[in-house]
Amino acid sequence: MKKLDINQLDDSDEEIVEILISSGMSRPAARTLAYLQKVDKSTSVDLERVTGLRQPEVSIAMKELKPFDWIDENEEKKPGKGRPNKVYSLKVGFKDIIAYIEKQQKKAIDDGMASIRRLKELRKG
Repeated sequence: MKKLDINQLDDSDEEIVEILISSGMSRPAARTLAYLQKVDKSTSVDLERVTGLRQPEVSIAMKELKPFDWIDENEEKKPGKGRPNKVYSLKVGFKDIIAYIEKQQKKAIDDGMASIRRLKELRKG
């Protein structure tokens, strides 16, 4: 039997996934980012296998992440016939992704507090 040498998501990665989801990211995108931050690159097949996502979910994750320009996507010809494998990697450091999420969370808090202040003003009037 051939042994597969593929990284798995560990408890720390699963915690990263949960935090990304709680910040508003979809489960497929969160699982994808949690894995890609661990490796230099990954084929879509490996992403499916390691993250537990199905192929359509990997595609959905990539569509969700594309506007942020965080993911690099290439094609790698496989031996023989058939479609080439898609290979994904992070274009930016994971710390940059965290910084973006932090900025978005701070903006949401500031917007919420501004709304509450306005409600208080309207209530007085």
